[in-house]
Amino acid sequence: MNRLRGWLIVALLSVCCGTAGAQAAFEVATIKAAPEGDAAQGNWSLPGIGSFWAKNLTLAWLIRLAYGINDEQIAGKPEWLETVLFDVNAKPEDGVKLSREELKPRLQRLLQERFHLDAHFETREAKGYALVVAKNGPRLTATKGDKSPGWRVEVHAGHVEGKNWSMPHLALELSPLAGSTVVDKTGLSGSYDLRMVYAADVDKDSTLPSLFTALRETLGLQLEPQKVPVQMLVIVHVDKVPTVN
Repeated sequence: MNRLRGWLIVALLSVCCGTAGAQAAFEVATIKAAPEGDAAQGNWSLPGIGSFWAKNLTLAWLIRLAYGINDEQIAGKPEWLETVLFDVNAKPEDGVKLSREELKPRLQRLLQERFHLDAHFETREAKGYALVVAKNGPRLTATKGDKSPGWRVEVHAGHVEGKNWSMPHLALELSPLAGSTVVDKTGLSGSYDLRMVYAADVDKDSTLPSLFTALRETLGLQLEPQKVPVQMLVIVHVDKVPTVN
């Protein structure tokens, strides 16, 4: 009975963190420390191709991509998680052109197998923002055609541009820009192509609107400050050096 109870607990944790036995996996994958002094920092493969590669990226970045979370949603991380750099080359099964959602379970499993990542989700309440529809309604362009879903096109201070984004994904991208967790409460389904420019905090002389104003005037959405439920990925254990490929 104790053995059965333990097996059930492991199974439930596996489903929670995307580690169930039927989880998709890469057919071939290599992970190694990035060469010191490599100038090509922060590169990764574009969507819709038959492989995934990442060059000179931290394990924290790979975890964020694998679980679809932002930095504030990772708890219990060691300091080196944001500093040690890795190169990844991975190939899925034949015929798969990896979208963001198809990448997630494969990358999760890869991190669990090579770094022995042991983590689980907890829901915590924190100060943040709810992404809602503004008074005059949304101003969004629905995505047309066959495009790889949910991939970032460009997001940096003063510029947000995406193709085939869902509202939960927009909320995820807005979180670091707003300085707090953003949760989607728009009630809008589907995917959209969007572009927004605003005055970055570092540009004091800009004539552009603030992030909050641009979001309302350009996309017909707004951020309302409130306590929001935050899904925290709590790291129990992770190795600094990956196992041999």
